[in-house]
Amino acid sequence: EWRPYLGGDYQLTVRFESDPDEKLYGMGQYQHGYLNQKFNRLLLEQRNSQVSIPFLLSNKGYGFFWNNPAVGYASFGKNLTEWQATSTKQMDYWITAKDTPADIEEQYMAVVGKPPMMPDFALGFWQSKLRYQTQEELLSVAREYKRRGLPISVIVVDFFHWTDHGDWKFDPEYWPDPEAMIKELKSMGIELMVSIWPTVAKTSENFDEMNKKNLLVKNDIGITTHMEFMGNTVFFDATNPEARKFIWEKAKRNYYEKGVKLFWLDEAEPEYSDYNFPLYRYHIGPAVQNSNIYPRYFSKAFYDGMTEAGEDKVINLTRCAWAGSQKYGALVWSGDVDSTFRGLREQFAAGLNIGLAGIPWWTTDIGGFLRGNPDDPKFQECFVRWFQYGVFSPVFRLHGERIPHRKPIGTKGGGAFFSGADNEVWSYGEENYEIVKKYMFLREELKPYIRTLMEEAHEKGSPVIRPLFYEFPEDKKAWDIDDEYLFGSDILVAPVMYKKTDKRSVYLPKGCRWTNSHTREVFEGGTTVEVDAPLDIIPVFIREGAKVDFTL
Repeated sequence: EWRPYLGGDYQLTVRFESDPDEKLYGMGQYQHGYLNQKFNRLLLEQRNSQVSIPFLLSNKGYGFFWNNPAVGYASFGKNLTEWQATSTKQMDYWITAKDTPADIEEQYMAVVGKPPMMPDFALGFWQSKLRYQTQEELLSVAREYKRRGLPISVIVVDFFHWTDHGDWKFDPEYWPDPEAMIKELKSMGIELMVSIWPTVAKTSENFDEMNKKNLLVKNDIGITTHMEFMGNTVFFDATNPEARKFIWEKAKRNYYEKGVKLFWLDEAEPEYSDYNFPLYRYHIGPAVQNSNIYPRYFSKAFYDGMTEAGEDKVINLTRCAWAGSQKYGALVWSGDVDSTFRGLREQFAAGLNIGLAGIPWWTTDIGGFLRGNPDDPKFQECFVRWFQYGVFSPVFRLHGERIPHRKPIGTKGGGAFFSGADNEVWSYGEENYEIVKKYMFLREELKPYIRTLMEEAHEKGSPVIRPLFYEFPEDKKAWDIDDEYLFGSDILVAPVMYKKTDKRSVYLPKGCRWTNSHTREVFEGGTTVEVDAPLDIIPVFIREGAKVDFTL
């Protein structure tokens, strides 16, 4: 259905007859907690913690990609499936039919692109918090990890380490010698990741030049202010090749040449204070027609710059993506989510669906982002359960706001924003520390296996975390299991996602036997077993004939 707008272009609605018994998966990352997208209505809009990637995989043996970055919606009703683009110039969708979910996924990834090979350092533990306020604070944390003999691969300089939005450089008052900091970190085997925002303040040293050269997102109506957060800011226009070159040159001079090889592309949606898309215009056209593709271009800016500089295994953390972002080294994390068991359950479904939508590299803030007091026993329980889940995630990364906050240490630049409470693995009490320490070393033990999963993702586009039906499509019950998953093909993970839970039932798919990694009991597939799950144990089963084995 085409509905013309006066002056040109159309609102497009495409309708298909729907099978009420069909099951649908993928579509990116939504925070509703459902694995099966059937009967859901999804906004095709990028938001903080919402990633719209309009590819779905059906249990009827096909994949469908809505190849249109316009804002709109998709509705998977009982009698009708509907796709709508609010404003567009054309209709474009792609269908593939194959025998298995893996075949469908691999065909889709062959079309939209596969990720690079993940560098080895990224397989380990990533330490982060909101936010280390100084160079010395960050180094003291890194040194403490080493003093305790704990494995750590990455540590993070979060936002507002800069002099102003859009300056894209360290504030020397708080980060006086980045080269020396990075040199010391590298001597400890730790990579530094630095936060990059797409925001440019009107007080930034780069604003006038970028504005004159049309490197900023424009407004068709009203005053050009896109985000009001620690100042009035506008977004650099990632859809403009010249803007991409500009931001990379700044990042190259101020970070990369000092030794930073890992970037955190935050606010990548981008996060408008007012999501009124008809107001905004990109280099490639109106935001209402193109906004969903912005995060892909943001990742491309840094991928192109880093590969041109000689990097061959690019990985950058980002809060948003679109189809094809994965080929630009995009590691998506699930955004600013609640630090609750409900938040954990919502990430569980989101992570599986975004993997099927084409993003094999995915992670969460272990413990959630919003709030969470490390001294609160209720939150400590949630943290431990989330940490266990994180071990069996594509990237094992700790981050979060944490309360109570610490006051800012200055009035401008890198000192103007507050910091959260401590968020290191020893911040949650001695008993919990011993539990999570065990899992940190388990992740180290699993690295050779995880490396093979990253090779699969690179070569075939396979998701690292998979619903049970991905490996067992002939098992009808596997299509209905929404609280377990496979970490690669050989490890079945049944995380504990409710408070005060020390037992849970686990379905083991048909076709092979399974070994309980804790008790070493062996079970036939096609059965449901009840297992003990005290706080120090996450139920995990190893597939018969697996190329990995371990005991919890």
